[in-house]
Amino acid sequence: MKPVLFVMTSHGTQGESGEPTGFYLSEVTHPLAVLDEAGIPVEFASIQGGEPPVDGLDLDDQTNARYWNDAQFRAAIAQSKALADIDASAYSGIFFAGGHGAMWDFPTSAAVTAKTRDVWNAGGVVGAVCHGPAALVNVTLDDGSYLVAGRKVAAFTDAEEEAVGLTQVVPFLLSSTLAQRGADMQPGAEWTRTVAVDGKLVTGQNPQSATAVGEAMRDLLKPTQS
Repeated sequence: MKPVLFVMTSHGTQGESGEPTGFYLSEVTHPLAVLDEAGIPVEFASIQGGEPPVDGLDLDDQTNARYWNDAQFRAAIAQSKALADIDASAYSGIFFAGGHGAMWDFPTSAAVTAKTRDVWNAGGVVGAVCHGPAALVNVTLDDGSYLVAGRKVAAFTDAEEEAVGLTQVVPFLLSSTLAQRGADMQPGAEWTRTVAVDGKLVTGQNPQSATAVGEAMRDLLKPTQS
């Protein structure tokens, strides 16, 4: 089976606040654990390539600890490919991990748009969780329409952004912007496991949804596993 490409942000600061951010570790490790168990290979990319900044380094989380203490995983993360350099045809799906850094470099990346469109056009699975759907804000299809238009989408809600006190720090409100692009937003209660599946598009609302996003992607990639 072709691998799934996990894409992480390369952006390490929360705007003008200067506070550190990056990709949220559990939003990589939790879906990764699901795909690993199903025998679905995974490779890693980031916007700039190399070692991306990490946030949410909670090693009390057993899944985080298992991967973070694994030298092979750490090396794979540290040597992530630059997204612009990857051949989308080599992958069965693309997954965008969250973390606030994604709000700055995912929407403005031409590679995000191009590679996501390529995977989608080839019938691959497109997944994202929490702030990862920031990758989908500006992705258009061959006819010029937004990929999310008319499709069910879950993403970090405006209420959750307000709850963490970052509505004035992020460059835009994610859920509101996706709705403006025509997405049929599927918000759940704050900090609850909420996943939207619409064809080959799989999105989750928050870190609590990361495992379920991995499960939904697995079921699309290997239906006999479900």
